[in-house]
Amino acid sequence: MGLTNIRLGDYIERSTINNKDLKYGIDLIVGVNSQGVFTTPKGNTEGVELKPYKIVQDGAFVYNPTRLELGSIAYRTEGLCIVSHLYIVFYLTNEGKKIIDPMWLYIYFRRSEFCREVTFRNFGSQRPEFNFNDMSDIVIPLPDIGIQKKYVDIYNSLLENQKSYERGLDDLRIVCEGYLDNLRSTLPQKRIGDYIELSEDKNESDKYNLDDVRGISVDKRFIETKANMRDVNLRPYYIVKPEEFAYVADTSRRGEKIAIAFNDTEETYICSSSYAVFRCKDENKLLPRYLRLYFERSEFNRYARFHSWGSARETFDYTEMEEVSIPIPSISVQRAIANIFESYTNKRLINERLKSQIKDICPILIKGSIEEARKTEEA
Repeated sequence: MGLTNIRLGDYIERSTINNKDLKYGIDLIVGVNSQGVFTTPKGNTEGVELKPYKIVQDGAFVYNPTRLELGSIAYRTEGLCIVSHLYIVFYLTNEGKKIIDPMWLYIYFRRSEFCREVTFRNFGSQRPEFNFNDMSDIVIPLPDIGIQKKYVDIYNSLLENQKSYERGLDDLRIVCEGYLDNLRSTLPQKRIGDYIELSEDKNESDKYNLDDVRGISVDKRFIETKANMRDVNLRPYYIVKPEEFAYVADTSRRGEKIAIAFNDTEETYICSSSYAVFRCKDENKLLPRYLRLYFERSEFNRYARFHSWGSARETFDYTEMEEVSIPIPSISVQRAIANIFESYTNKRLINERLKSQIKDICPILIKGSIEEARKTEEA
């Protein structure tokens, strides 16, 4: 067989087996993100009714029918888990396993071309939802399984290289966390209010424009603003210089996180006057890049939420920020730890690029396998 067009529904079967006996608990709940991988849920799962949750075994494809056009489909290889009853779960049939390599099919789904096809098929729906019947109607140009496996091997090799890099990245993070924990147990805690000061410089001269406006994400990064900036006066906006911090005091609706960011670039930003901007008074006593490490930790999120006050909305005001206490070692130790973290941050960015490159190569692999199958037919 060279290349054959198949209707996917002839080779897959849906699974609706659920957790009705409550055999599996919340520790096995996962979701599927737009990167095509299983992830732990971000929301609070305590008290969730688990009976409707679907059971997923190795070899299953799982997708979110309302987000498939964004790439929310994953292939399970990490053992049993349970997913929301809203997800669709399907497996290859015995006949399907004879002619389809499941990883090749996963690579096929990971392409932007497939996402566009989903979008096209959903066009006109009030609530776009790509159900199992829609998935079954997909027609796929299928190469011989031997050709499929050849390109799957290439994909798996790239994936293993990325995973190996990621494991080294985790080791580096653990080293950094270990240093910080050791300092906490060996040094006295000092109030950072004695080492920081508010920076209330405003864009009064209109030196900075819309290109310089930044918002702050709960991932603790400066981001392009999502606000409607039409006719907005930028003069009251605060200036955020390199090595300065800015944060959103409101912690009410941010998933138990605080939106705080450190300007580690050489650029100067401006941000809303509703934010607080501050800096280290004397970098010979407290390095901003060392202070940043504590803001990055999940325990700081918990601290900020616990010390947020208010009725209609809760805020972590600057007076509360000043009361944060951390160990402050010598500048040489601060610099060493900050350098380790900076190395981790840089490697993390490289890892994200590697992931993106693997996704980008999916259409190339599928196209290559199909073209090779066509050449086989012609030979």
